[in-house]
Amino acid sequence: MKNLRWMFAAASACVLALLPSASSAAETKELVLWHGYRAEEKAALEKLVGQFNAAHAAEGIKVNTLAVPYDAYADKISATVPRGKGPDVFIFAQDRLGGWIEAGNTVEPIDFYLDDELKKRFIPSTLQAMVYRGTTYGLPLNYKSITLIYNKKLVPTPPKTSGELVAMAKKITDQKAGRFGLAYAYGDFYYHAALMNGFGGGVFGADGAPTMNSPANVKAAEQLLKWKEKDGILPAEPTTALITSLFNEGKAGMVFSGPWFLGEIAKGVDYGLAPLPTLDEAGGKPMRPWTTVEGVYVAAPSKNKDAAFELAKFLTSTEGAKVLALEGRQSPANQAVYSDPKVSADPQLKAFRAQVDTAVPMPNVPEMSMVWGHATSAMSAILKKTATPKAALDAAQKGVAKDVASLRKK
Repeated sequence: MKNLRWMFAAASACVLALLPSASSAAETKELVLWHGYRAEEKAALEKLVGQFNAAHAAEGIKVNTLAVPYDAYADKISATVPRGKGPDVFIFAQDRLGGWIEAGNTVEPIDFYLDDELKKRFIPSTLQAMVYRGTTYGLPLNYKSITLIYNKKLVPTPPKTSGELVAMAKKITDQKAGRFGLAYAYGDFYYHAALMNGFGGGVFGADGAPTMNSPANVKAAEQLLKWKEKDGILPAEPTTALITSLFNEGKAGMVFSGPWFLGEIAKGVDYGLAPLPTLDEAGGKPMRPWTTVEGVYVAAPSKNKDAAFELAKFLTSTEGAKVLALEGRQSPANQAVYSDPKVSADPQLKAFRAQVDTAVPMPNVPEMSMVWGHATSAMSAILKKTATPKAALDAAQKGVAKDVASLRKK
């Protein structure tokens, strides 16, 4: 009998050994998510990841996050992801998207996962920022753009037109006292783009050819010179520190800037936000700042793409957007969240939501990297009057065209 029991036990053990264990049947799928957030933005994201992990624990899915220093973030993606050494999912602005796609094996196309209902989740321009050459590569998470920020003591009602802007700014400006109606980093091409786009200009045409010296771009530069020279409402060579100082000391009535500026405003300053004005000089068209859209991307080498996309969907859901908005102080790309009573009552979130409808997604093509140096040189020449707007932009056009041609040969 003992021998029979031993033989039965041994046979049972062999059968059990052939069956999958409970732990292997629910084998953990670990995903790595990279982001560049800090402080409240990081806390909000990590809260959402914790919720996602709890909801998918039975499926064996677990997400680990890694905050990457922003200065090294883009290069780290370029160096690690194509070799399969990076994350499964990463969050980054759309301006580097085209370069990563052209490099290959970095960002997974996601049109396969998209349906009409999911597409309708997002503010249209933010989803468009995720499209490169007709293919969608990410889900938009948050966006940033500049808007009008004003001191309520100096500007009780924000201007709606450029004519009103100049009239108000002239009343406030006293250059001898170091007081100005308007202050912004107008020599920075990123900030100048609001005027450029408002006049109907841009850096590339529909065919992808550079358009740095288009008539619209020249008119926008001439308008900036008018504000600076003729109207005299702008400080000379404003730095970020100077703009902050002027606003906090009550020496700048209005500022063109983004959400990053709000954290620099002194506690005692009563300020408001409003959309950038329309341009009388451009037939009443609105100023149209560039918007940068942070997307959630699935890394092409990921071995768990379905789970990675589920994470992207969760982070961009209305529930996720509410956490990012109210706790992370970000502007979500999700449309429905702005119907939430708490979100709609928030003046900051409301203002940036209004601005994004006229904003233009910054080009996500690789050629955009060729623009910045030449554009900066052109802005400097225009403002220092070492060249006319037309001549400076002609030089920029020539330089960008040459660099783009060289890039495309590679």
